[in-house]
Amino acid sequence: MVLLLAAIGVISAAAGVAWVVFMSGDSASSAAASTAGCEDDRTYAGCLEKAQAGDAQAQFHLAEAYDGGDGVPEDDAAAAAWYRRAAEQGHREAQFQLATLYDAGKGVTQDAAEAAGWYRRAADRGLAIAQYNLALLYLEGRGGLIRDTATAVSWLRRAANQGLSVAQYNLGVAYEAGEGVTEDDVEAVRWYRRAAEGGHPRASFALGAMYARGDGVAKDSSEAARWYRQAAERGNPDAQNDLAVLYDAGEGVPESDAEAVRWYRLAAAAGHPSAQYNLGLMYANGEGVPLDRPRAYLWLSVAAVTSGGVTDRAALDRVAASLSPAVRDAAERRAVVCRQTSFVDCGEPSDAR
Repeated sequence: MVLLLAAIGVISAAAGVAWVVFMSGDSASSAAASTAGCEDDRTYAGCLEKAQAGDAQAQFHLAEAYDGGDGVPEDDAAAAAWYRRAAEQGHREAQFQLATLYDAGKGVTQDAAEAAGWYRRAADRGLAIAQYNLALLYLEGRGGLIRDTATAVSWLRRAANQGLSVAQYNLGVAYEAGEGVTEDDVEAVRWYRRAAEGGHPRASFALGAMYARGDGVAKDSSEAARWYRQAAERGNPDAQNDLAVLYDAGEGVPESDAEAVRWYRLAAAAGHPSAQYNLGLMYANGEGVPLDRPRAYLWLSVAAVTSGGVTDRAALDRVAASLSPAVRDAAERRAVVCRQTSFVDCGEPSDAR
């Protein structure tokens, strides 16, 4: 049988998966804030008094309270107003949060150009996540900015050098793709490794893929498996699928059809078309699971739809030919339910997810 790997090439920004803009309220943006409060007086009245007196940190804390409904009714407009007052005093976290509000149209009229201006102010003051979001605007040519991959990479590098793992990962993507920089797999590996060591799942998968292919590093299936596992255990479906393929082939790990099935199931339940196809093959051949052609048909049929017809139709046709019309129709009905329930009700063991 021919197993399908995940798409282990470069994940481009155009594909809509490599870049993740940080927005107001994200854990990363909350972590960016300096002491999030009025230090010696966290009561609303005390904080309001300091904010009205012009204390930028108190203004920022008050804005956060309105932004998240922390001790006061949630009020996006009030949050934006207090973020602005702090931002105009040079408070970089307030500048960043105000930018995210303009980006999302939350509490203010959506305005990408205004967002870009505030991201730049925070970025110029050294805030890593603002530098990252500004890089994204340059990459996409939004906010009144001309698309400029070299400038995007320049801002990415500043954020990456401060340890922001998502920036490190995307800097690796840029080097692998040769986008905004000269293509350099060795540099891509270096940045993927830094991000992966910081716990970034996509970077762990990308690093594993570099080891699997021998791009920028000596080919090493054991290292590929190690990094795939790190990403797989953090829920990355690409890594789950490709780790399963290694177990299936006994490359870099002891051969184990049962382990392969376990990881295929996890990725299939997350909607990964290659894993769904591969799981169908396991059922079709009775590898790691009892031979079950109706279930093989279910997963091969699901994969055909999920992948937009990219997966091999011949395998589905072969399994279909082995089934009676009644059994095939029943399997197709189960496949429809599987898809309609976002792969929750597919008849797999309850502990497979």
